[in-house]
Amino acid sequence: MEIPYTVEDREDTGLNNVKLGIWLFLASEVMLFGGLFSSYVLLRVGAETWPVGASILSVPIATFNTVVLIASSVTMVMAWASLKMNDFGKFKLYLGSTVGLAVLFLVVKAYEYADKFSHDLYPAESTFLAIYFTVTGLHALHIVGGIVVNGYFVGPGSKMWKTAPEQFTNRIEAAGLYWHFVDLVWIFLFPVLYLL
Repeated sequence: MEIPYTVEDREDTGLNNVKLGIWLFLASEVMLFGGLFSSYVLLRVGAETWPVGASILSVPIATFNTVVLIASSVTMVMAWASLKMNDFGKFKLYLGSTVGLAVLFLVVKAYEYADKFSHDLYPAESTFLAIYFTVTGLHALHIVGGIVVNGYFVGPGSKMWKTAPEQFTNRIEAAGLYWHFVDLVWIFLFPVLYLL
């Protein structure tokens, strides 16, 4: 039995099930990160003193990581566009680049964490550091999730291209929507934690 609406759009929503599912999932993710951002705002407004992020965190390192994630969003779009143009070789190149850039982001983030720990800056030291490690740690877990999914589609999951190319393209589009959300979260985290 074939699952309906994996390629064609549903009449009631105008979306296929893959896109509908990813949008519902992303709505829950917005609530998760929205709650964390709201907590941050309430804690910061209620605090008598609050450190400027740049006095504790490295703005150049975070800027580099921002460029890395923006570049990974571009390669993600190019991977999807390559499938739409029937160029599977370029798809693998671009999606592999997305995975590589995501790994680079995590390596830089691990270096940044190690630097904080070497200076005895742990989550228990202050509310700011607790928020920093919680939110950036959760974001890093989302990056790991993106690496796993996109790595699967570069590797064994890419076999679907030969048997169901439209369905495979829809899956890459959904993976791309997730990846852009992860990048967007960082675009909010960077100024809030590092610059304000």
